[in-house]
Amino acid sequence: MPKMSVRVLDEDDWARYREIRLAALQGAPSAFLSSYDEEQQYDEARWRSEVRDRRPLVAERAGRLIGVATLRATDGEPDAADVAGLWVVPEVRHTGVAMRLIEFAAAMAAEEGATKLYYWVGSENGSAIGFALNAGFRATSQRRTAPVRHPEFGDQEIALVLSLAGDPAAVPNASERSLRRAG
Repeated sequence: MPKMSVRVLDEDDWARYREIRLAALQGAPSAFLSSYDEEQQYDEARWRSEVRDRRPLVAERAGRLIGVATLRATDGEPDAADVAGLWVVPEVRHTGVAMRLIEFAAAMAAEEGATKLYYWVGSENGSAIGFALNAGFRATSQRRTAPVRHPEFGDQEIALVLSLAGDPAAVPNASERSLRRAG
C-alpha cells in the first residue's frame, strides 16, 4: 500500500481543496455549516479565500486526497487552536487517516505556540468522542449549542482538549513527525 502523507494546502491548491471539501459535504451533509449546493457554486477567487482562511490539512495517498481537517486560532484564547471539519473518505475510515490528521494538526499548533488543541463534537456523538479520547483529548465541561442540529448527535457540542504544553509525549508520535508545508 502506498505511503500516506499529510500536508497543509496553500492557495494554489484551491482546486484540490474544492475536490475534497465537496466530497465531504456530499458524504456528511449534516456535519457541516454549509452545503454542497452552496459551495459547488463558488468561483476560483472564493475557493482561494477559503484555503487562506481555513488552512486545510489533507491526507493524501498515491496522489489522492483521502482526508481533510482545518486548523485555526481559537477566538479569545491566544494559546489555543481548534481543529474542525475532520472528514475521511469512507473506504479508508478506521485505517489511521483521521489520527494522522489530528497528530499533524497538534504538531502544527504546538509549533505555532499553542498549548492546547480543541475539538468540538456533538455531545451525543459517541464515535467522535471515542475517537478524540483515543487520540489523547480529554473531555471538558465546556458546552455550546451546535451550529447545526443533528438528529442523531443532538443540539449540543462538547469541547475536547488536547494538551500541547511542554511535554512532547502530550502529542502522540510528536518525535516521529515532521511538518511539511505545501509550496
